[in-house]
Amino acid sequence: MGAAMSNPESAPSDWPAAWREAWSCPSAELRPMQIVHGVPAARATRAGMAALKEVGLGGIVCNVDFSEYMVSEAHWTTLVNAIKACRQAGLVVWLYDEDGYPSGSAGGLVLKANPAFEALALAYDASRSDPFVLRRAYEHTHASNNFYAARRYPNLIDDGAVRCFIDKTHEAYWRRLERHFGKTIRAFFTDEPSLMPVNLGQLPEHVRKRVRVVDPVDEKCKPLPAVPWCHDLPNRYRQRFGEDILPVRRSLFVGDTDADRRVRRRFWSLIADLITERYFGRIQDWCREHHVASSGHSLWEEQLLHHVPLEGNALKVLGRMDIPGLDMLSSNPTAVLHSGWLTASLPASAALLNGGRRVMTEVSDFSERMAKKGPAPLSWMQATAAWQAAFGVTEFTSYYGSIGRIVQSVDADNGQPDREKCRAWCDYVGRLNALLREARLDPDVLLYYPIYDLWAEYLPVADRLTLKSQSPRAQRVIGSFLGLGRRLVAGQVSFALADHELLAGAESRDGGLWIRGQCFNAVVLPADVELPEPAAAAVNRFASAGGCVVRDGDAGAPVDVDRLARRAGRRPLEPRCKHVVIGRFVRDDRQICLLVNVGDKSYEGKIHVGGERWWHADPATGLAGICDVDDRGEIGISVPPHAAVLLTGPPNKRGNR
Repeated sequence: MGAAMSNPESAPSDWPAAWREAWSCPSAELRPMQIVHGVPAARATRAGMAALKEVGLGGIVCNVDFSEYMVSEAHWTTLVNAIKACRQAGLVVWLYDEDGYPSGSAGGLVLKANPAFEALALAYDASRSDPFVLRRAYEHTHASNNFYAARRYPNLIDDGAVRCFIDKTHEAYWRRLERHFGKTIRAFFTDEPSLMPVNLGQLPEHVRKRVRVVDPVDEKCKPLPAVPWCHDLPNRYRQRFGEDILPVRRSLFVGDTDADRRVRRRFWSLIADLITERYFGRIQDWCREHHVASSGHSLWEEQLLHHVPLEGNALKVLGRMDIPGLDMLSSNPTAVLHSGWLTASLPASAALLNGGRRVMTEVSDFSERMAKKGPAPLSWMQATAAWQAAFGVTEFTSYYGSIGRIVQSVDADNGQPDREKCRAWCDYVGRLNALLREARLDPDVLLYYPIYDLWAEYLPVADRLTLKSQSPRAQRVIGSFLGLGRRLVAGQVSFALADHELLAGAESRDGGLWIRGQCFNAVVLPADVELPEPAAAAVNRFASAGGCVVRDGDAGAPVDVDRLARRAGRRPLEPRCKHVVIGRFVRDDRQICLLVNVGDKSYEGKIHVGGERWWHADPATGLAGICDVDDRGEIGISVPPHAAVLLTGPPNKRGNR
């Protein structure tokens, strides 16, 4: 498998020593962690944790047991013993910050402390003479329609509510586990926090009837279009924009004039800043003060339209995580060609453009199991890990049931096939990270993230939010953006996402567009977007300096993906194949290229590298060898279905440029 090569070996002799050592024996930091919601007491021993290391895991993401959440001293004792055992076994620990999900409620303790902290919605009822209704955001929201529990939820843009959540959760862990922070304990994981006033649709009845109901739902509560609200929002709006929101709040729900769109744009920009500052930022600040990283993922990140009502600006909130993350619910490798690319690009771009490298995934075969097509085979698990690594993922937190069974069972004689599968997958991820975790992502293209336009267009609806409920312009913008992302992935063009705020700070120099130390060769704009003046000025300066700026649909033609590749000095695969995903990296002045075949047919072809001494490495077997590079600078490659190939170049070469 892989490139034509000679003399395969376990680690190339001319790799740097750190590469060879990590490849031959990936450390715990490079390996996956299993999510464990309550470590069994029998597992919370040195031998119990050592057994997890033997099956290839690098650590666990854990919490005090959900039963008697945060109040059972017996459960706290078990957790303390488990963390101590992880330290003795050399395993890494992350702390999960909630009783189930979504994060923010501390298992109901926040609202028990102060019911006024509950999420608020400004709703609109056109049948009333006074259509505006300020009410609790519970019925017809994610709080009452999720797979874990129907439970009222705090207001994440209420600074008091978030302080209470941190006190009930983070401070409680700190009081009992302080000595392990920054050592064995490396990060906190927050799971699907969001603003609540949006209807995501009802759970299927066969699922809903199994969900625990903590807070009964008022069946008479009328579904209404709604937006998030908090106690000081009118004051914050007035301070920022110099006008009152109350006289113009009708524009949040109806209207298609420029004045209506201006109100909506201002409102949602404020909401985005409030949740970024008061939830994600406050948690990040606390974590940094206590020597751990903040991580986790947002809700429904694969749905661009939903970014507006759920968090205002998904890219911005992820930028206030030390290790931004995603939720990959499917292990079908072709997911990357549909919505997976967006799910992964958001946190990868947030990390890259904020000076970070580490990106987390919560990965599982949830979709396959829900469709009764699981569990995912090992080849799917490996290919899913590889394509996410190609997008920049470094931290793999597992929700795979087959691995979860290993953790829950302390009988070493049970589940041998699961153990072998776990070891193979963990070794695979470890080898990917051996080369890539310390490498820098090297995207060529900047794809504009059009949240600014969606702020202006978004109109809340009473029923389940769908794209069809929105304006024709919103549909065009979203359709263009998603189509561009899919075409870039299928054309093996590496890219990152940037919103109008990041774009406004860009500099044009040396033939490239620079954002916080990252250089891009081209900017791609979705159809119908309108850049605010600071962002437009930055793009115009780049274009005036000879930079490549293309807009989808200009001159009635789609964006020429091959032209973008040529602009960056890349050459397409021969023959071309939309099922091969490519990630490009630089480490120690060496080019690294990860090719992943997410399709169900083998790929045979060539890739241009331009160098004389390239190495091929197989993360599945651990074998590597020198590639045969022809006189045109091309390497012949053969990649079976759901397999991956790592190509590493010589020092001081950009490869394929």
